[in-house]
Amino acid sequence: MMKFCTTVLVLALFTTGDLGVSASSSLRSASNDQQQHGRHLSYELIAYYEPKSQVTDHNAIDQDQAAMELMLSASTDQSFQIARNIYTKGAYSKSVAEITLTTPLTKAIKQGASVTGKNSDGSLVVGKVYDDYATGSSAIGVQYKTIDIQKDYMNCQVGGLSLPNLQGCLAASGSLNVDGIDGDISYSYDPKTKNVNKRTIQGFSTGAEQKMYRCENCPYNTYRKFRDYYGTFDYADKWINAAFDGTSTTFSNGNGNFASYGFPGRTEAIKKATAYMSIWMYVIREMEDALDDCNEGCKLEGCNDDPVHAWDEAVAFYTGSLEGNNGSGDGKLLYALADKRCKDFRTCGDMAKETKGTAHTNGIIMPSFTIGSQLLTQGKCAQAKPYKEQIERMMVVPLIQGTLRYAYILCAKLGKALTGKDLEKAEAEGAVFAASVLPLVYACNEDAAATIYSNMRTGQSGSHDYSEVKSAFESVYGCMGVRGADVGGLWSDETGSYYAGAQPLKVASSSGKPNIGLIIGCVVAGIVGGIILYFVASKLCCGGRSQKEAASAGDISKPDKNEEGALPAEEITNSEGEAVQIS
Repeated sequence: MMKFCTTVLVLALFTTGDLGVSASSSLRSASNDQQQHGRHLSYELIAYYEPKSQVTDHNAIDQDQAAMELMLSASTDQSFQIARNIYTKGAYSKSVAEITLTTPLTKAIKQGASVTGKNSDGSLVVGKVYDDYATGSSAIGVQYKTIDIQKDYMNCQVGGLSLPNLQGCLAASGSLNVDGIDGDISYSYDPKTKNVNKRTIQGFSTGAEQKMYRCENCPYNTYRKFRDYYGTFDYADKWINAAFDGTSTTFSNGNGNFASYGFPGRTEAIKKATAYMSIWMYVIREMEDALDDCNEGCKLEGCNDDPVHAWDEAVAFYTGSLEGNNGSGDGKLLYALADKRCKDFRTCGDMAKETKGTAHTNGIIMPSFTIGSQLLTQGKCAQAKPYKEQIERMMVVPLIQGTLRYAYILCAKLGKALTGKDLEKAEAEGAVFAASVLPLVYACNEDAAATIYSNMRTGQSGSHDYSEVKSAFESVYGCMGVRGADVGGLWSDETGSYYAGAQPLKVASSSGKPNIGLIIGCVVAGIVGGIILYFVASKLCCGGRSQKEAASAGDISKPDKNEEGALPAEEITNSEGEAVQIS
């Protein structure tokens, strides 16, 4: 085995070495293009993804989620109202001061015009005009400037917060200097009520009809499935508001009834729906928007800056600021969900066979984001689409895992029956996970969706049948573009094995018995060897540039696609005969 693996390693080194020399030339070319276009060469990483535009303000949407969850956890009528205010009014993203002018404008001002003023301490506040305002306007909006450093991105957070941060806000009254206007403009406003947020979690859902269904190139396919299933455009907002109110939804399918729930159940129904129904869909919207706006083959300066920025926004909404530069933080959004569920289903790590570390799904999604960004930058729009589709498929995996986890917990015949608040909480969690994925199941098989819903709907009181839910999901894995190896099985650290009846879906194996250890060992050896020589080649050929700059500027060629348009999956089988995609 050692001799064979050494041969593979040597071949990998020579092959990758040639590619590395060729790639280094393309990397230099791409970097020169970035410099000519006046772009930043480096922004702060988001879980190792390097954006090509400033998205610190977008990345902060997870702080709305965190603030809302904190209020929900207090479990009082007052705290729930504050949580709802944060949901509807925002707090941390796209902050705008809505000010009243002492004298109406004597000259029209354009959106984006630079604005300077002072805060209550007399320190400089910088912003820009939020919209176009005609001559005679007596009120204008000033959007606060954000910077590239996430921890200091902006210092005025008000919105729906009960304890706002006014440090970086414009003072209650004063004068502004607006680019294009001679002399100062006097104003006044209430900083505690008129510092608003133009980006909210609620807005992701209430704006979906126009941004995902009635826009050019719409409706977007995934969103259409959700709209068709629920029979309404703002399904996420309706679910969340019903949970806040303790009432029921009136969907065509998949209704939730929260009338019998107290704070524990309603809390779970709200906070998981905001992240996994509303924000989840908006990540897809930003990727679709990037592809829509991409100019195929365009080499002109900055012609694909807008689609690349939209793509960066998708990453920000998927990950959030709390994950940090390396993805090791305590996040609240979809990246964090994937990392949590992989520990339950033994799908962490590159081989999707670990119970710690980064989720295999994140190991596929984040590199796909990086490659997609490179392709959009180069005007290779059609080649970026398969990466968008791969990201979408993998984003479904944690939703399936979440539904299966709570189906198992709630299945009384498989363990201790839950009662009281524990039952209510688990039931609400299972219901919202199911709600986040049921439209995709329904589009594949209506009977499978009906089976999952009948077992996972609110008000089940412990009558869940895990085996039915598991079989229903497994019947549509192929249609949904996921595999049993992606989803894994519920794992018990205590016994070091899968829970009874919760093993991963088995795949048919060949009659032969391949040496799995040999295959895995040689693949890993080849990859490691290739990486080593690639960086050696980059060091020699890139004139001393950092590895990060070289990696971020690469010319990515179009991935081959199979007959169904999906990315090719380099598959090997693990020791249990499951196919595993190597990230």
